[in-house]
Amino acid sequence: MSAIAAAPDNGTATWAPMTREQREQFDADGYLVLKGVLSPDEVRHYASVLETAHRQHPRAADGSLHLLSPVTNYPDLVDLIDHPATFPLVWSILGWNVHIYHSHLDVHPPLAAPKPDWWHWHQDGGRQNRELETDPRPRLSVKLAYWLSDVSAPGRGNLTLVPGSHRTNWLPGPPTRDVPWPTPDGARQVAVDAGDVVFFDRRIWHARSDNLSEITRKCVFLGYTYRWIAIRDDVDGLPDRPWWSGLNPVQQQLLGGVGNTGGGHGHDNGTDGDHHWGHYPHTTPLYEALRDRGLLDPNHPPLIP
Repeated sequence: MSAIAAAPDNGTATWAPMTREQREQFDADGYLVLKGVLSPDEVRHYASVLETAHRQHPRAADGSLHLLSPVTNYPDLVDLIDHPATFPLVWSILGWNVHIYHSHLDVHPPLAAPKPDWWHWHQDGGRQNRELETDPRPRLSVKLAYWLSDVSAPGRGNLTLVPGSHRTNWLPGPPTRDVPWPTPDGARQVAVDAGDVVFFDRRIWHARSDNLSEITRKCVFLGYTYRWIAIRDDVDGLPDRPWWSGLNPVQQQLLGGVGNTGGGHGHDNGTDGDHHWGHYPHTTPLYEALRDRGLLDPNHPPLIP
């Protein structure tokens, strides 16, 4: 799969929709690699945030950290959620009625030896993949992975995936996860540099490889879905945080803070859930932003005006 260069940050890139080339590649492969999204200074800044998190939070036995709700815990990460080079991919696929429902930061120091066999291959979504009956399953969500360490060679904890597997409901696997089993056919470790981003369909079959290098693996994952799907991240009390008022309205929407007041039409859309179901588009910041820029698209259902 060929990598795609990030859009230049010229002040308008947030509102440059996914290109036809990107859409065709995403539909075929289930993922895109965007090169050079973050500058070296940005990589150093965000990596330092993850290093702080690694020091401040309890770690697993192997020294790794998997921390949910990274922006809630570390608001210095907030500019990643609507980054101008990546966020257009999200709304180009899912539309304007979205939020971040599940996110995490990951720090994986080098391992002394490979871990025992364990079948890590999965699609995101948990129970969705057992309880939804369609074939293929619906997309429902997409994810951005911001790489803050060099995983340009295999064996560095690379994201490993099977291109095109997002339209496959099941992979042949072991009877239990601890039974040794061959790697799925067509699997590849995604090799990217620090500052690159991987954008992927939640349905693509993927796993994390062991980090057997001398480099500590650092990455931030942001999962976006429709606002009628509940947020898994910890968002209680966010509007009372001192930094909340400094966020732009779209950022507040993505972190679950839009729809807490009445929106007219005789309804309190903050308590009955209708706002999250998209019944009040004109009170939803991302809808307004896309409409004002002429980016709603009658040919793409999530963006129908």
